[in-house]
Amino acid sequence: MKKVNAIRALRAWDREGRYIFTKHDLSKLFADDNPKALTESLNRLVKSGLLVRACRNIYVNEAATSFDSHTIERIAKTLRKGHYNYVSLESMLSEYGAISQIPIDRLTVMTTGRKGTYKTPYGIIEFTHTKRSPEDILNGTKIIEGRPLRIATQTTAWRDLKRIGRNVTLVNEEILKNA
Repeated sequence: MKKVNAIRALRAWDREGRYIFTKHDLSKLFADDNPKALTESLNRLVKSGLLVRACRNIYVNEAATSFDSHTIERIAKTLRKGHYNYVSLESMLSEYGAISQIPIDRLTVMTTGRKGTYKTPYGIIEFTHTKRSPEDILNGTKIIEGRPLRIATQTTAWRDLKRIGRNVTLVNEEILKNA
């Protein structure tokens, strides 16, 4: 793929509000490239700074006008496409003020997909598997306009933290009771 073609394609997707791509997405955009040529092209685009490799097979167009503060959540959503995912555990309890320490470099996500930890230039994404039903997940989470992932309610985040056996000593239970 030529750099000029890549820039045109990325700008077109940026106008649609999209700036995070899987390698599979990019292979569809540049269908003329065979797998080896695509890999080499992506390496060149990363080296030139046109794309940022967030983690294996995930690329970010940081020059996009649609680039926003929820990049790490968008990457998490892309990594577990086709699964129920929601921000929970320490990330949400911190947002609710129930934990005094703010996890700056880590996003904790519950998922119906497999567990795993991914280091990205935007922070660490920690997926924890849940066997909860889709109905239970939808009832225990809410949508915030502009955020790519659903977020756990205070009750759900606290329940998740206890259920997976995480350290609960930093949680101010009085704040949870008064909510």
